Amino acid sequence: MHNCAEEQTLSAAEERAIRQQIGAEAKIQKIEEIIRGKVRAGFNGNVLIAQKGVILYRNSFGLAHFEKSSRDSLTINSKFQLASLSKTFTAVATLKLIEAGKLKLNDTIQKFFPDFPYHGISVENLLSHRSGLPNYAYAFEDSMRTNFYKFEKPYPTNSEIMYWFANVHPTPQRYNIPGRTFSYSNTNYCVLAAIIEKITKMSFDQFARKNIFEPLGMKNTWVATTPNDSINRDRTAGYQWNRRIPKDYYDNVVGDKGIYSTVGDLFKWYRALNGDCLLRKTLLAEAFLPRSFERKGTKNYGYGFRMYVNNQNQPEYIYHTGWWKGYNSLFWFSPKDDFVIILLGNRYNKSVYQVKELLEVLHGHPSNAEPEAETGEVDV
Repeated sequence: MHNCAEEQTLSAAEERAIRQQIGAEAKIQKIEEIIRGKVRAGFNGNVLIAQKGVILYRNSFGLAHFEKSSRDSLTINSKFQLASLSKTFTAVATLKLIEAGKLKLNDTIQKFFPDFPYHGISVENLLSHRSGLPNYAYAFEDSMRTNFYKFEKPYPTNSEIMYWFANVHPTPQRYNIPGRTFSYSNTNYCVLAAIIEKITKMSFDQFARKNIFEPLGMKNTWVATTPNDSINRDRTAGYQWNRRIPKDYYDNVVGDKGIYSTVGDLFKWYRALNGDCLLRKTLLAEAFLPRSFERKGTKNYGYGFRMYVNNQNQPEYIYHTGWWKGYNSLFWFSPKDDFVIILLGNRYNKSVYQVKELLEVLHGHPSNAEPEAETGEVDV
């Protein structure tokens, strides 16, 4: 696979022409004012904003670690937990297996995990959050921790969550009919990652690295379960105010969260999503089709991507947000005007999700759009 993210690099002459075309200097000044306002409001993190392949703004604000003993400043290469923004990678990884003929959208969970207790749930239901499955973080009693982990392995993995579902059958009254309605649940993407591992006989980390990160030159992107010291280089910690959030019981469950990355690597991710080498364009386009159709509205969901749709139900913006244990993230792009906004924070601050002013600058006209922000610690 060739690296389409790198191939889209502009020549100096091309960049100069684009900067003039989009009025880059005026935009940069306005963006700087907006981001400084976020910093005054408590934003601690990294920012990258680009349009038509030109990086307009890239900066770091604040600390990677707040403790006096390990206090250090963020750099542009600092790695942040992406939280639910990780779902975009899980969705594309799933589509890659579909493209390779190893998986079908209508395959059920039982094809890979025969003992899974809920039937009639397809891969497509999982991708579009239409499975009706309860969130695994709420589904099991606290006694599971002591019953299943009395001596070792204190943090469950995806395969062990699947084992729990098969053996515990959590509260059926919280389970809805597959395909009936959109219901955002981290379980969907935990199950997808488990299916990827089962099919490929590789860890989710290994599959993502071989098929997405390395081909796209994303050298600073890792999964929380990576058995390699490289993930710790430039790694940040998550904070609520100035209190460090310790490792969570569910931190080794990945797919729904768990990817660490940088603003630079996410810019490569954006370029790849707009290129022609990650997946067939016709297949990748399926991820950007609105699939939550019960109620008319501006906000919708495809396969692993949120979207803000216009009156014709076409995606005006494609995005995802994240929130997990002090970290919050936003990845927002406009297919029409070819810009991307990336904000990664490691001390929770809601200004990460406020993009209206930035959209007005990048478009050059007013906008009413705001993202569907993650609103709970487990709703990453």
